[in-house]
Amino acid sequence: MYFKQEYLYFLAGISLLVVACYSWLDKHNPRRITTGAFWFLYGLIFLVGEWSNQLLTYVIDDAAQAKAMINFTVGVLVVIMALIAGLGGVKLGKYPTLSKQQRQENAKKFGIKLFVPALMIPIGTVLGVLIFHNAALARWFFGEGVHVSTLITLFSMTAGCILGLIIALKMTGDKLSQPFHESRRLLDSIGWAFILPQILATIGLLFNDAGVGRSITQLVTDYLNIDSRLIAVTVYAVGMALLTMVLGNAFASFPIMAAGVGIPILVNQLGGDPAVMAAIGMFSGYCGTLMTPMAANYNLVPAALLNLPDRYQVIKVQIPTALLLLFVNIILLYFFLFI
Repeated sequence: MYFKQEYLYFLAGISLLVVACYSWLDKHNPRRITTGAFWFLYGLIFLVGEWSNQLLTYVIDDAAQAKAMINFTVGVLVVIMALIAGLGGVKLGKYPTLSKQQRQENAKKFGIKLFVPALMIPIGTVLGVLIFHNAALARWFFGEGVHVSTLITLFSMTAGCILGLIIALKMTGDKLSQPFHESRRLLDSIGWAFILPQILATIGLLFNDAGVGRSITQLVTDYLNIDSRLIAVTVYAVGMALLTMVLGNAFASFPIMAAGVGIPILVNQLGGDPAVMAAIGMFSGYCGTLMTPMAANYNLVPAALLNLPDRYQVIKVQIPTALLLLFVNIILLYFFLFI
């Protein structure tokens, strides 16, 4: 029996269900019912997997219909979550945590050792990838398939997280429930924005399938002088940044802008280097990532972790750097794309 990516989804789903239960038990949260329901539904989405598809197929004896029913159910759950979040149903509660003085005392007590649990995540990931670089060992543990390398990385990172958690509990002497309390505090602080990466990645695929790239090509060719290299690269770089600000993910923006401007105009029409177009284009998208709350995992999570009074403070600080980098990317594209 091989290790499956589905097992990692189960772990995430169960963790979210535990967080939901703690939310329901928190009488200090004015919206504890809806807050718990939000995280409970999110956990259920992670638990829906191949097993549910097989079970439903066994019941109705129609694989296609079973898959359609599961997809519809997940869609309904997402809509319910959106309604809960949109109506202000996710609120902060009260979380068992140390006082500021106790945290300062622990910081002095442990010193640099506090970084050890966090370092286990990258160290575990790198070690796992190196260990499973052996093809025979990887096949024995993960089987064969086109996504084995991704599964190895995810498994190694998860193992690093679990190892870091064990070390942290051993160092601090806290109970196993404390990480769930801290997870709940962080999730409630971020709120609905926590699910943005998954939602926005899906939106990027939908935009691409809907022909948004072709529409961008038509708009650019109809209204701009694309014979000018400077205008063309500016549209491409700024478009990557702006679309990333909307979608929150440069990986979702790139297929759209590459199909709309990068390949048909910069590469095919103006003779640019596709490698340069892709590399600097992605970098331009990252400039947009620095300037948008839609990139919640980059911009809102740090604010929640640092308990900043302004949840958008990270974005405000990053905007000057992002604009300067975007300007530099336009210059780099102009001078190196057409060599």
